[in-house]
Amino acid sequence: MSSQPAAVPRTLQELMAHACAFEREAVERYTEFADVLETHNNREAAALFRSLATQEARHAEELMRSMGWQQPPVPPAAAQAPRGADLQQAHYLMQPWHALQVALQAEREAHDFFAALVARSDSEEVRRAALRLQAEEQEHIDLLQGWLAKVPPPPANWADDPDPPRYHD
Repeated sequence: MSSQPAAVPRTLQELMAHACAFEREAVERYTEFADVLETHNNREAAALFRSLATQEARHAEELMRSMGWQQPPVPPAAAQAPRGADLQQAHYLMQPWHALQVALQAEREAHDFFAALVARSDSEEVRRAALRLQAEEQEHIDLLQGWLAKVPPPPANWADDPDPPRYHD
């Protein structure tokens, strides 16, 4: 994330445009993760990412419906907006535990973004809405932590490939 403070939305519409963009970005990223993992026949982790993408899509739809938007708006620039799950973290042998860790990191970044807006907004309406969004992100964090408690961490040698690709020059 950038070290610059986030631009504080001035209106509820600006804040919700950011929130909608975050949800849609999460759908794209989680879908990309699922696609990569399916390509490598890692169906279990891919299914988890598909489930996360579906949940985020529902959140985006609910947000758009609550705002009366037919099309997602383009949010104003925010210097410190969360970037979402980083596809660079995908590994073809990753396990559900890894997928949950990636998602947890993304949800924490979104939570922290809204927490900063709560602390910095001059608008009571924006502050209340950001507080609700922060609470929703905390619910996502709690859910992911609950899932993590049920999923065993991978063994130390999880990335060892018993049949690595062979390249010949």
